[in-house]
Order: sequence, then structure tokens, then C-alpha cells
Amino acid sequence: MLHKEFVPETSENLPKNGKVTWQSPSNIALVKYWGKKENQIPANPSVSFTLSNCHSTTSFQYQRTESATLEFDFYFEGVKKDDFKPKIQKFFERIRDYSPYLQSYKLEIHSENSFPHSSGIASSASGMSALALCVMSLEKAIFPAMSLEYFNRKASFLARLGSGSASRSIEGPLVEWGKHADFEESSDLFGINYPHELHEVFKTYKDTILLVDKGQKTVSSTLGHDLMHGNPFAEARFKQANSNLAKLIPILQSGDLPAFIEIVESEALSLHAVMLSSIPYFILMKPNTLEIIQRIWEFRRETGVPVCFTLDAGANVHVLYPQHSENEVLELIKNELVAYCENGHYICDEIGSGARRIDNG
Repeated sequence: MLHKEFVPETSENLPKNGKVTWQSPSNIALVKYWGKKENQIPANPSVSFTLSNCHSTTSFQYQRTESATLEFDFYFEGVKKDDFKPKIQKFFERIRDYSPYLQSYKLEIHSENSFPHSSGIASSASGMSALALCVMSLEKAIFPAMSLEYFNRKASFLARLGSGSASRSIEGPLVEWGKHADFEESSDLFGINYPHELHEVFKTYKDTILLVDKGQKTVSSTLGHDLMHGNPFAEARFKQANSNLAKLIPILQSGDLPAFIEIVESEALSLHAVMLSSIPYFILMKPNTLEIIQRIWEFRRETGVPVCFTLDAGANVHVLYPQHSENEVLELIKNELVAYCENGHYICDEIGSGARRIDNG
């Protein structure tokens, strides 16, 4: 299905050349999206914290050509990476109808991450959203009257076609993606800024990422999503996600941290539970993941500090906590949890405000 609102009019106003650079963050879902339909449509809605320090910076140089076929070269951290090209090529093919002007250009794309590529942090959300924003800056040059609202909405729409979670990396501090009755403007096609009231405590939330395993995942997220089609608990999981998203609205408004913790941790464990119940079944957590979870539970029970964990589709643990508990939690991490991290590595992050253009445009 072609979504006509994102198909641009034909224009002869194609710039000859130019360059644009965007910095786009990763995000961490509170209510998880797992399972998708055709054309990168989520099987359930999700909501995520936008991060600040974990981001991708992508430069996009474009040059008009007489050819009617898009050409591009891709460099990662200064090195030409032809093995990365198939995924980017697939992205360009998916967005061709929505960005037809790209066929008139040769592109040189340079990307780098603020976190090590081997750190075990998924870079598809930050990388694909940064690339989508670069594409939209070229479109903005062609159609200067474009509104900021449309720019962000279409950037999220395009990013989704590269990586579903990338749709949630355009804005911040919270982004909702997927149709839900309690979010009037919500859509399966793009993420929206969280529209409800947000308590002050959540505006400065911290996320320290404990790098348990820096290796490549044994099962890719793409395959994991596909396995939800035959999962016997899939419908119950989708219903649970919808329910938890509704329950979060008053919690995020009131600053109810115990209720927040209960939903966030339940969501993380439910995500991995459906992996355990897929055919073929698989486990992405590691023994040290479970050790960290147990230590966090013990610490919270003994001290009353409102720290919790969440997980992506991998072994690494995101430790979430309010700013006022930062000293106590960092002491826990340094004194106990760092022992369960690969080479003692962890990344301190916090809630961010979304992507930003960092050239002179």
C-alpha cells in the first residue's frame, strides 16, 4: 500500500550538490515492540525513552548525475564498508516511491557511532534514523516550504522502513509508535512525541547500559520478529503490550515509580519469554544478565532505591533510575554490577530530546 501523503510532487528544483550531517540517538523501549506485519508495520504499539549519549552521526553528500539510478558509497568510521551496503540498498529500495529524487544523485555516506560498534548496542535505530533525516534534508532543499511537523513525521516514516525502532529516534524525550486508542494521533506508520503529561521525575531519568556481551546476537531481531507469526502466545503478548501502554499514562503523569518499575521490568521479561516460546526457541540473555537482575532486585528491596532494569533483544542490561538516585545506583554499579560486564564496560546515558542537525544548514 502506497501512503500518498508521503509521496512528493514532481519538482525540477533539484540542487546540484550539497552535504548535510545529522546526529540521531538510540532509544530504549519501555513497552516493547516484538512482531511485525508486512511493510514494517508493528504488531503492537510501543513507547520508548529517547537516549542522549548513544547516537550515530551521519554525513550525506549528494551530487547530481545524468543517471536515473541511485549510486552510493558507504563509509563507517572512515573506512569504506561494502558489506554494509546491502542493508542500506534495501532501505533505499523501500523508500524509492517516497523519495524518487534520490535516483538523480550519487551519494557518499559517512557514519560513526558514539559507542563502539562491537559494544552490543543495537545501532540500527540511531543509524537508520540519522540516514532518514539526511534524506529529508535533501527533500527540504527541494521543497523549502515544508513544515517542521511534516519533516519529522516523514523522517520517522522513512526511518521505520529501515528499522522499526528507528521511527522512535527522531524526537524525544518519549516517543510512541503504533496505533493505540489512548493516543489520538498515533499511527503504525511513524512515531509521535508522547502527547500526555509527563512528571518531572521522568524528564531527567538516567540509563546506564551494562555491556554483558559485546558479541553478535545468535538470532537477529529480524528473524526474532518473524518467529512471532507462529508463537502460541503472540496474541496474548500483543494484548499485554496494549494494556501496559494504557496503564503507563497515569503512571508517567503522577511519577508513581513503583508502578513504573513493575511495568518496565514485566515488559522486559515478557519480551524474552516470547523468545523462549518461539519455534525454534532461543535465549539471548546470558548468565550474567540474570545475575545483574537478581542484584538489582536485592538492592532495591534492601535500600528502597527506585532502580530497575530493562532489556533489548540481547544480553545487555539497561539500568533505569531517577536523577535523585544517581549516586546510590552508580555506587552499586561500580562496587557490584561492573563485575558482570564484559571487560568491565558500561555506558552512562540519560534521557535526550531527539535528533539534531549539526552542520550549518
